[in-house]
Amino acid sequence: MRMGLVGLGKMGHNMRERLRSRGHDIVGYDPHVGSSDVDTLADLVSRLEAPRIVWIMVPHGQATQDTVHTLGNLLDPGDLVIDGGNSRFTDDQAHAKRLAARGIGYIDCGVSGGIWGRERGYALMVGGRPEDVAQAMPLFESLLPDGDPTKCFVHAGPVGAGHFAKMVHNGVEYGLMQAYAEGYELLCAEHLVTDVQGVLRAWTAGTVVRSWLLDLLVEALGADPALSEISGYVDDSGEGRWTVEEAIRHSVPVPVITAALYARFSSRQLDSPAMKAVSALRQQFGGHAVQKVAL
Repeated sequence: MRMGLVGLGKMGHNMRERLRSRGHDIVGYDPHVGSSDVDTLADLVSRLEAPRIVWIMVPHGQATQDTVHTLGNLLDPGDLVIDGGNSRFTDDQAHAKRLAARGIGYIDCGVSGGIWGRERGYALMVGGRPEDVAQAMPLFESLLPDGDPTKCFVHAGPVGAGHFAKMVHNGVEYGLMQAYAEGYELLCAEHLVTDVQGVLRAWTAGTVVRSWLLDLLVEALGADPALSEISGYVDDSGEGRWTVEEAIRHSVPVPVITAALYARFSSRQLDSPAMKAVSALRQQFGGHAVQKVAL
């Protein structure tokens, strides 16, 4: 199949190469990289044959909104837009409504696989009309892992369902990473444990906590045993916040995911005002000693 792909960053570039290696003709566009196949979105659309499929892999928010709006003015009825970025599911519903007014289909596709997806394949969670999903299915099948791809694909529901599923996936990921990180720190704190990396490696097979994330942590420690070259500052890209917000909206308790999100906030505070207040209160009510700021 021929498809247009907008956004050739780490994920988009690797997806293009995986699809090409499986016989698809992919026209890529990204004004910020030298590997772009065309110069403009209009050029990309002109290189495709109807019914066209254009897959978007750009940052969520304004960048995705601008791209969808531009494509809405360039594409024709019967064409299809797939947003494979990490957009919020409510944005998908607005995009689908706008494109539907012009007879253009829309699919939201949560993509998981990171930079390893080019070789290993991706897990896909899609939302959209059944006929639109069927139209794009040859592309989805080529992106899925080899072997039994049915385990890594779901048509989760109508528009918005795919990105909602991916949002929750990323929220769970926050919690898993935080648990592994806390376990690592506790192991490091005990002098009896002289091979922390070895302990974590022993967990990677035959235990109930084995996972790809744990494998990656062991690899990271192999390259830098003390993680001395990595800052403790941890950013969040939005999905964890959205997961907590949706949990509140649905009255669903998600204490682990919430704590993991707050831990990331804490990582950005070199000297926490809240903890200063706790220290001051301990001194006030109990006369406990406080550490003064070095001048």
